[in-house]
Amino acid sequence: MTRSHNSSADFQKEQDVQNLADFVLFSQRSCILRLSPELTKGKVSFPQFFLLAYLAEEECLSMSSIAKMMGHSTAAATGMIDKLQELGHLKRYTAAADRRKIMVRITEQGRNLVAQMRSNIAADLAQMMAREDEEGPMSSARRVISRRTAAARKNLA
Repeated sequence: MTRSHNSSADFQKEQDVQNLADFVLFSQRSCILRLSPELTKGKVSFPQFFLLAYLAEEECLSMSSIAKMMGHSTAAATGMIDKLQELGHLKRYTAAADRRKIMVRITEQGRNLVAQMRSNIAADLAQMMAREDEEGPMSSARRVISRRTAAARKNLA
C-alpha cells in the first residue's frame, strides 16, 4: 500500500470515528428525550436510571462503589439509593463478611424498568436507522448526522 493510500485510509477511518461519535451523541439525546416521559411516570431521575442500568449488570455493589462510580459523595449516593429503594427498584442489605458494609442489589421491578427503557432505546435506534437505506451503518450514520446537524444549526440560527 502506498503512503498516500494509507493516509487516505487513515483519514477516512478518523472521519468514520468522528461521524460515529456524532451519531452516538445525537442518538443519545433522542433516546434520553424518549426516556423522559417514562422516567417521569415512575418518578425516577436520569442519574437514578443510569444507576439502575448499571446495577442490572452487576450482582450487587457496595454503597462506596456506587458513590465512586456515580461521582457523588456517599451521602448523595445514599439519597439516590433511598429513593430507589422506596420505589421498590432496589434493596439494601449488610454484607455477610462485614456487617458495617452496606450492599445494594436491583430488584425484579428495577430490572423490568431497565428492560423496558432498553427496549424503548432499541426501538428508537431501529426507527432512526430504518429511515436510511441499506448502504451500511456508517453511511446511515453519516446521513442521520448530516440531517440532525443541519436541523440543529437551523434551530440555533
